[in-house]
Amino acid sequence: MIALKNILVATDFSEPSEAALTYGRALARTFSATLHVLHVADNLSSAVYGAEGYVAAIPDLQKEIEDSARKKLNELLIDNDEPPLPTRRVVITSSTPAFAIVEYAGLEQIDLIVTGTHGRGAVAHLLMGSVAERVVRTAPCPVLTVRHPEREFVIPDALVAIAQA
Repeated sequence: MIALKNILVATDFSEPSEAALTYGRALARTFSATLHVLHVADNLSSAVYGAEGYVAAIPDLQKEIEDSARKKLNELLIDNDEPPLPTRRVVITSSTPAFAIVEYAGLEQIDLIVTGTHGRGAVAHLLMGSVAERVVRTAPCPVLTVRHPEREFVIPDALVAIAQA
């Protein structure tokens, strides 16, 4: 028997991430697990090289980015189901999202990571890399990658109830 107590969904607020959140919620509900939803905000201070005029504005801009991410997480995680799903909303600031996701998974004893993937072509993948691929290669636990659009395996609870009636 698989025991999932902590499920992590990594989100960048894209369509593939929304699909991953659907899977993560369904799995967390099925296994009575805590759902961790993590967004990695870009670290602006690591991106500035020699732009001395902008350095003073970076802390304020960084805070705005993090606050915006928290607001988006709160909007994503409105749960009207009874009983409510135990969730943890997490925003981490890092210039390396894959490393931040894997590090969080290790620290919080995550049993499964669910992440969206954009499914880019070989050339785009070669030039830009893939956060999902790096997570798969380095994660301390299994990783489920979800591509959007795809075949829907997760059926809303209301449709299941209607089908069973």
